[in-house]
Amino acid sequence: MGSNSFRLVVYGWDPGRYWQHVDEIREAVRVSAGMSESGAIKKSRFKRALRTAVVFASFCEHSGIDDVRAVATSAIRDASNRDELLTEMRSQSGLDVQVLSTEDETRYGYLAIANTTTVETGWGLDMGGGSLQLMRIEDRQLRESGSWPLGAVRVSEKFLDDEDKASSKQLKALRKHVTKAVDGCDWLPDGGGGPFAGIGGTVRNLAAAAQKRAGHPDTGGVQGFRLSREALEELTDELAGMPPAKRGGVPGIKPDRGDVILGGAVVLGALMDRGGFDDIEVTDAGLREGVFLERFLDDRDPPLVNDVRRAAVVNLANRYQQDLEHPEHVAELSLQLFDGLRVAGLADVLGAAERELLWAACLLHDIGTAVDYDDHHKHSRYLILNGGLPGFSPRELELIALIARYHRKGEPDASELGPLARKKDDARLALMSAIIRLAEQLERSRDQAITSVRVEANGSGAVTLATEAAGEGAPVAIWSARRNADLLERVIGRKVEVAGPE
Repeated sequence: MGSNSFRLVVYGWDPGRYWQHVDEIREAVRVSAGMSESGAIKKSRFKRALRTAVVFASFCEHSGIDDVRAVATSAIRDASNRDELLTEMRSQSGLDVQVLSTEDETRYGYLAIANTTTVETGWGLDMGGGSLQLMRIEDRQLRESGSWPLGAVRVSEKFLDDEDKASSKQLKALRKHVTKAVDGCDWLPDGGGGPFAGIGGTVRNLAAAAQKRAGHPDTGGVQGFRLSREALEELTDELAGMPPAKRGGVPGIKPDRGDVILGGAVVLGALMDRGGFDDIEVTDAGLREGVFLERFLDDRDPPLVNDVRRAAVVNLANRYQQDLEHPEHVAELSLQLFDGLRVAGLADVLGAAERELLWAACLLHDIGTAVDYDDHHKHSRYLILNGGLPGFSPRELELIALIARYHRKGEPDASELGPLARKKDDARLALMSAIIRLAEQLERSRDQAITSVRVEANGSGAVTLATEAAGEGAPVAIWSARRNADLLERVIGRKVEVAGPE
């Protein structure tokens, strides 16, 4: 129950294997609207909050959800009539709402950031409607934190006109207010910069708008997107040049955030200037994921996945596959081919970064069979793009999805990366697709008959893939690999021979 919106999120999970977001209801209750005048939640917002709580509770009851946790943040925490609201909520909906302290709210934000972004040592931000939390993270542990009344709704009501375009004077006053508010925070960098990640609806909406302005693909959400200070400033200028009623029409901005999005953008920009941050890594996760992950990872203190990127891949793989023995073996063979080609000087466009992407694609290449075997390579790409992989950037997500897409057949096409493409991506994608395609065939019998493969390359002659076997399915695998070596041959410009065990 946030200051701007109430959100009911349903998670399903198989303990120890995977979790997923399975349903959601969101209502822009805006309980913080007008609170700065009296300190109390206004009557109209009070009633709306109660109605929303009743609807949410009814949804849980009729959906068979009996494990429910309701938490409230800044606006309800600070409201002078919060006890009255909580009593009425309990009476009318049956929900026993926990009002989070600023420390609890910050901790859940930290858990969301630490479990879904690449920030290991750096800073985090959680911008809500009423308050803003900043945190310093070191070795993935929360070391320092603070909370300020700089939420998007609060600052918009105080500094910006609710009907006209924003004046330069108003924007300047708000920036000055933000800078002054955090001046006493001695652990926040003073222009030094560093890794910076953020959560909250305002941050996600700003990232989504910047993505659309840059022409990025719509799939994958904002997970892993880096919102640059320059892109934020351009977006801020655009928003400031239109009245609040028009801002909700900007692609990427939710209509009900139109009147507060500019205030949030100015606050974020001022903080980035104060800290010298060039960009902010955005995640689709929020405080709600922090609350859930505390339950899912309740055997750990603090509740953190060991490796964000690896955990994200394994989580998605387990969602669609009962057994990972086959994809894990395809990954093992692929990495042997990858390393062998690198040593032979035949894969100079690939490095450690591509090695990890290839591994991820191998774990996920068959998840499309959950839809149907026919064209499952295409289904896999769709599920990867829309399933999301916390810790990976949008470009990395697209590359993983494309490698999986071409693991069976087809001519790899890096143009599908669009504006995310970089120089030599055609060669990178083609080579990684050729590798996974061969590894898949060497595991064609799905019994791990081919235990290993070694690349042998001398001079400018043929490249031999020498295999070792320990199963009866080896002849099928060798036969199938020989029939699918043409892509690798074209990519490296050498004849490829697949040698069976003697």
